[in-house]
Parts: sequence; structure tokens; C-alpha cells
Amino acid sequence: MISSVWRRKPIGSWLREEFQISNLKSRIGRSVGDDDRVRQAVSAVIAQKPRGYVGILSHLHRLVKLDLERRTARIESAVAAPEGLRSSLTSNLTRRYGAGLNISFGMNPELIGGLCVKVGSDVFDGSVKARLSALEESF
Repeated sequence: MISSVWRRKPIGSWLREEFQISNLKSRIGRSVGDDDRVRQAVSAVIAQKPRGYVGILSHLHRLVKLDLERRTARIESAVAAPEGLRSSLTSNLTRRYGAGLNISFGMNPELIGGLCVKVGSDVFDGSVKARLSALEESF
């Protein structure tokens, strides 16, 4: 006899939950960043409370978080970047990643020189510190 603690979910319920998550992704589509659409999807899931709705909401939270990271750029330099360089970097990143990119500039004296650009999971590290680390690892 199997106790209630060890009962397993029927395979059909897993398939339904997976179907609901993929259905939600297709409804929201590429516009996860659209706040109104995300609010509508969350409201609809909370109102209906389908089986596994907590998993659906956590998956949606993950999608929104990834989309927000994808639209955020952080540029660090050892000294304050001049305005010409800032505008050039902004236009190049906008051309590459599209409009709506949130770009922030910061100073990090540990870089010694050069730039470190992070957009979502893409990292472009052209700093002196990174080059010295690479040189150190090669020895």
C-alpha cells in the first residue's frame, strides 16, 4: 500500500501542466515585456486557477525576468566615459539589440582601463584586468 506522501502525480497531469505553460507562452508570445499583456495573463491565470497554476505563474515570472535582463545593458569603465563615447555605445547597442534597451553607465576602477559591457547574458569584456587575467592563466 502506498501512503499519501508517496503518491505520484498521474502522467496526464504533468502533460496538462506542460501544455498550459506552452499555451501561456504562445499567448504572450514575443511581447513578454508588454506590461499590460503580462498583467492580463496573470489575472486570467489567477481567476481561472487551473491545475498547476502556481507553476505556470512561476514560469511566467522567469520569462519576464529573462526579458527584463535581455533589455538591460550595463557599461563599466575605469574612468568616466566621455559623452561622445557614450552616444556611440548607445547607438551601437541600440542597433544591435533593438530599441527599448535600458543602458546604464558606471565606473569600476578595478578594470584599470578599457570597457566591460553586459547586455543580458552577453558579456563583452575588453578591460585591461580581463586581459591580464587571461595572460596569467596562459602561464
